Amino acid sequence: MIYADYNATAPLRPEARDAMLAALEVGANPSSVHGPGRQARKLMEKARGQVASAIRALPQDLIFTSGGTEAVALAIQGTVRKLDGDCTLLVSAVEHEAVSKNAGHSGVAVETLYVDETGKADLDWLADRLGRWDRSKSGTPVLVLMLANNETGVIQPVQEAAAMVRDAGGLTICDGVQGLGKLPVNVSLLGVDYLALSAHKAGGPQGVGALWLSSGAPLLPILFGGGQERSIRSGTENLSGIAGFGAAVDAAVAALSKMEALSSCRDAMEERLISEAGVTVFGKRVPRLPNTSNFAYAGFRAETQVMAMDLAGVAVSSGSACSSGKVKRSLVLSAMGASDTLAESAIRTSYGWRSEVSDFDRTADAWLEILHRRNLKETA
Repeated sequence: MIYADYNATAPLRPEARDAMLAALEVGANPSSVHGPGRQARKLMEKARGQVASAIRALPQDLIFTSGGTEAVALAIQGTVRKLDGDCTLLVSAVEHEAVSKNAGHSGVAVETLYVDETGKADLDWLADRLGRWDRSKSGTPVLVLMLANNETGVIQPVQEAAAMVRDAGGLTICDGVQGLGKLPVNVSLLGVDYLALSAHKAGGPQGVGALWLSSGAPLLPILFGGGQERSIRSGTENLSGIAGFGAAVDAAVAALSKMEALSSCRDAMEERLISEAGVTVFGKRVPRLPNTSNFAYAGFRAETQVMAMDLAGVAVSSGSACSSGKVKRSLVLSAMGASDTLAESAIRTSYGWRSEVSDFDRTADAWLEILHRRNLKETA
């Protein structure tokens, strides 16, 4: 089986597995003051340093969570609570549902930051909206903009957008889940106030993530209990998961050059599919994650392709993988102006640390054969 669904989850890196097993042997609570507890705390703080280093941040500014969704929820809802609801969320049209749904349940006004046909946020619209901002009516502007899109791989102009919002006296929340381990990430250069992360997209375990927040960024907890994680995220920390998170990002950052090299394989695969089948590749004209390709052949339904590719021994996906196994039309592609027919025909391939050059060729071989059989059936 060729695994081409790294944006859904990356296979567990051996470094992460080893770190998790070592942490499981400790068998103590990081909040306990006895010797085993202190040993657990030491492992946890080592991982905090590893994750913080991966984004060029200070360890004390990183809060561990149960995953990217909780990190996003904490950033959005915790900021809204701290601002007493006196704010408006500006949410890009291509955000993950973890963002859009948390924004929708925040209790404050939400406005859509539109994207152009390439999938990039419309900074002209943002500049115009901020230029007309009335704080007495709309409160503090809070931009929510992802670092890179999970479906198309399109990298967003976060640095530029965050600077505009900061100049307007606002805040920026960034979903950095897909960027970690695939791109160099520096929170100071990005200029954001909050950055959500997840372990399993970078080859760590599922069920653990983190939220970085800049010093002084407004935030209140949304979970209450024993006061762990600086009383911002109560609950006993997932020690083995956190240890695996730290080891995974260490390995991912060390191998960023290999990740970047995937882009040439991806580009060659896309050129072949365009040449031989005339597919539409989304986001091709703008910077993308080096491992991601989202393409469509109009009229060839995505669910049919996903199932046929699975039978051919290639694991791919359609849209976001976080929709309870559902295959449905991509809202991201619709926001980019794609027709319903095209959006319903798009599949995503994404590769990673265990991928080989031959995986791209074999993916293209399998897909082209499936299309050939489909076309023969339709003309019979």
